[in-house]
Amino acid sequence: MSKQTILGRVTRLAKANINALLDQAEDPQKMLDQLIRDYTNNISEAEQAVATTIGNLRMQEADHKEDEAAAAEWGGKALAASRKADELRGAGGAAEADRFDNLAKVALGRQLQAEKEAAAAEPAIATQTEVVDRLKTGLDSMKAKLTELQSKRDELVARAKTAQAQNTMMDAVKNIDVLDPTSELHRFEEKIRREEAMAMGKSELAASSLDAQFEALDDAAATSEVASRLAALKGLPDHNMVD
Repeated sequence: MSKQTILGRVTRLAKANINALLDQAEDPQKMLDQLIRDYTNNISEAEQAVATTIGNLRMQEADHKEDEAAAAEWGGKALAASRKADELRGAGGAAEADRFDNLAKVALGRQLQAEKEAAAAEPAIATQTEVVDRLKTGLDSMKAKLTELQSKRDELVARAKTAQAQNTMMDAVKNIDVLDPTSELHRFEEKIRREEAMAMGKSELAASSLDAQFEALDDAAATSEVASRLAALKGLPDHNMVD
């Protein structure tokens, strides 16, 4: 994985708009659970990539230090060889002095090579250091997003359960309406009222029939009394006056 790919991936994940993703989800809880798993995996993958990048940077820094140390070491050897040549030349050993001067030149050449390698590595090290810093910042942002995501998940799950319980309760209350004329309770009440009315009607009818019987008895008694009195007036027995 290249530096650009690593950095781009971390940046995209760090800037993920969690709320926008949730707005598009049909089942927020499942969406959040899956998103948390994906995000956790992405963080783990990014951490490995960043660790590799940091390791490469540390190797470059170590090589740079070795080049600097080598340059200093060859510089010291060149100085020592040059001084030895001067000492030998002063003592009349020109041939030996030239040999040490040649050694000094070789050492100076090695010093220059080491300095060039160290100088060439510095821009790459600077760039790599910047990349590592940005990757670390991106990872920190991703971890903060993950914490936000986990909190959001817990909050939404609790809200969803509360809303579901409220909806269930309201549906139950809505279905319990004793004043509804189409409800079973009202129809049962109407049936009882009809039975009560029928009983009242039968009672009134029975009472009316009984009154009529008593009235008939009263009429018969009155008729008998009239016949008796008429018989008395005529001096006849009562039975002869009865029609």
